[in-house]
Amino acid sequence: MNNTERITPETIRYNLTNLRQVTFEVTDDCNLQCKYCGYGEMYCGYDKRESKYLDFKSIKPLLDYLIDIWKNSMPDSSAPITYVSFYGGEPLLNVPFIKQVIEYIEASELNRKILYSLTTNAVLLERYMDYLVQKDFHILISLDGNEDNHSYRVDKSGNNSFYRVTNNIQKLRDTYPKFFKTNVNFNSVLHNRNSVESIHEYITTEFGKIPSISELNNSGIRPEKKEEFDRTYRNKSESLRESENYAKLSQELFMNEPNTHELLLYLHKYSGNVYRDYIDLFLDPEKAYCTPSGTCTPFSKKMFITVNGKILQCERIDHCFALGNVSATGLELDLNRIARVFNNYLDKIQSKCSICYRKRSCIQCLYYIETINQDSPQCHGYMDKDAYDAYTSFCLSHLYAHPELYNRLMTEVVLV
Repeated sequence: MNNTERITPETIRYNLTNLRQVTFEVTDDCNLQCKYCGYGEMYCGYDKRESKYLDFKSIKPLLDYLIDIWKNSMPDSSAPITYVSFYGGEPLLNVPFIKQVIEYIEASELNRKILYSLTTNAVLLERYMDYLVQKDFHILISLDGNEDNHSYRVDKSGNNSFYRVTNNIQKLRDTYPKFFKTNVNFNSVLHNRNSVESIHEYITTEFGKIPSISELNNSGIRPEKKEEFDRTYRNKSESLRESENYAKLSQELFMNEPNTHELLLYLHKYSGNVYRDYIDLFLDPEKAYCTPSGTCTPFSKKMFITVNGKILQCERIDHCFALGNVSATGLELDLNRIARVFNNYLDKIQSKCSICYRKRSCIQCLYYIETINQDSPQCHGYMDKDAYDAYTSFCLSHLYAHPELYNRLMTEVVLV
């Protein structure tokens, strides 16, 4: 494919200069033992969970490296924004680390806006909410709906965490109502004990928030756990169609509704009415350079650091795809090697991408292709002409049934 865009070390350095988010896995320990946890018994592809806690000294070389880039490179914007995020396990088990990172960053006097975010199960939320509010954290709370919906999220003794979690959420809302309104959101995992409708109804009614709803990750399932996974898994589109108030619920979910999200991708890539910049007006999209697959280039969206110091593109991919490592003894982040390895993956998949009819709106991450390390990997997202025609028909049928979506998708949504 002659118009394949390969990345260079300069590409990666540019991404680091404009890094949108750096996320630390502050611990692999957790005060809950959720049945479907992505680091639990149903999955493989991650380092062994050993109740480790990230130490500030072990990531300081990386912080110094990023701070040096941010101070000495020209970003796209005169006022760039970078999120520094904390992940787990349960990150509130390691608040001393979080405080050290924030203190160090704030002492560095960076020429960019730094925002803080946290994903939490809220078991310890009341204990640390004053600090989180003080630092203006953006908080994503894991809550699967009502008590029955939430029953997979249990403590080490098998007890449902629902009342501890919701009591803490209510305490935060009552104590800091303005903060709760602007800085708190919810993420729910869809499974066989809840539904899109029950999740949405509970969280909107109790907390006035529209939750993001995620399906169970279907990558990296242990073979011996496949049957259990299949029993637990629930498809978001199917669950939505089973709702009694399907039309109203779809409208409220908007971009969280799977069919609407597919329509967005289709309109932005194939309608001919969307341009990223003035140069796009003069380019033939079929001849434009593109990167095969829907994979983010390294650090174009985020950087993820595991509790063991591995550096990855994000928290969703197998730890075997680490791009570097950091420890108290130093930083290993070879941009030449990262570009070489990434381009090697692109070379392997480009023969399929070059003839794929959906290449401009591909959502397939190459790190989720189980055969990517083979000479001729098989892509699950590949579309021939018949499949693409069916995809087009599906998207346009959804638009025909909901014509009001066109204006909303074109005016309210910005793809980055």
